[in-house]
Amino acid sequence: MGSRQAIVLGAGIGGLTAAVALRRRGWQVSVYERSTSLDPVGAGLGVAPNALRALDSLGLGAEVRGRAALPGDGGGLRRPGGRWLVRTNGDALAKTFGDNVAVILRADLVQVLADQLTSGEVHTGATARVLDPGSAGARATVATPDGEQPADLVVAADGIASQTRDLLFPEHPGPRYSGFTAWRTVVPAPDGLLPFGETWGRGMLTGLMPLVDGRVYMYASALAPAGGHSPDGEQAELRRRFGSWCTPIPQLIESAEPEKVLRNDVYEMGVPLSAYNKGRVALLGDAAHAMTPFLGQGACQAIEDAVVLGSLAGGGGDVVGELAAYSAARLARTMMVVQRSRRLSRAVAVRSRAGVVARDFGLALGGLLPESVPARAVMPVLDWRPPVTEAGLVGAPGPGTTAVA
Repeated sequence: MGSRQAIVLGAGIGGLTAAVALRRRGWQVSVYERSTSLDPVGAGLGVAPNALRALDSLGLGAEVRGRAALPGDGGGLRRPGGRWLVRTNGDALAKTFGDNVAVILRADLVQVLADQLTSGEVHTGATARVLDPGSAGARATVATPDGEQPADLVVAADGIASQTRDLLFPEHPGPRYSGFTAWRTVVPAPDGLLPFGETWGRGMLTGLMPLVDGRVYMYASALAPAGGHSPDGEQAELRRRFGSWCTPIPQLIESAEPEKVLRNDVYEMGVPLSAYNKGRVALLGDAAHAMTPFLGQGACQAIEDAVVLGSLAGGGGDVVGELAAYSAARLARTMMVVQRSRRLSRAVAVRSRAGVVARDFGLALGGLLPESVPARAVMPVLDWRPPVTEAGLVGAPGPGTTAVA
């Protein structure tokens, strides 16, 4: 019997991680990405300890850490006027969970993953869609630019607006608008100490995270109607909303390249799916469990999905049964993370003066507690461990890989 054939729809972080994990388990993989290149839409992201462990299981954690900044002291949570509410220490996080958050350019993480695949395995500028999800006795069918292709497994990592999810679960309402719009960009680091972390105002926040190349990943979120765009550009919109906030936020906004300030409405999965699989198709990442960004877990959960899928779909058995096991392993955990991120979004959304005073008092009080107390609060999210196969970890670096151009 030849190698089983897997088709991955989408070459974002989740799709590429899934392709790498499946390849390590003996699958032949083909990745289809509708964009004409693997240049990701985005700026930076934080790879939390749970996702770093998942990448370790693929032999990639060390390379990701090597390309990332690991924040230490000097960060925390501030008010727009500059007063600190909570001070954080990355070393304390590492002491509890074995790792800090690794802050990396999204493009760098994509490159690390793409380097594990051959150029013939990734097809850019190529739209593919599921025609038939298949069953225990029949392979799935996918329409590709080269015609209809059979597949033993299809991984749908096709994002928030997933056509595959709509095909598999037509009665599901899909993601809903969270009420927040988000901005992201990368800017030069200011002179002196960077007060990294977040600054919370009334229904809005900004965040600053250092990168290894002397730049800063800057992000912001605010309550806003869906579908809005500033007529004079998104840098001007950031200036209007955050230009009076504490140093160095206004200076960083002014240093941004206007065309590189990204704006996206934030959607989340308000109603859970009944499963993340049907037939021979598995949903992964935002296609399955879109979430708000306030826990910094969107990409991290997609990486977890991919590693779990690779561990379960590698035994040469019943693919439909393997995907059912994947769904059972992921649904409750990912929806827990969705709900925790939603609770944080509600705290950010507070706009009344009395509500903000009460919220900030609670945050400041929490910052006075021993380090073990806030650590316990995020333990269910960050203390995840990757599955172990009979051969050990999910996979090891494959021989003879060629970087994708």
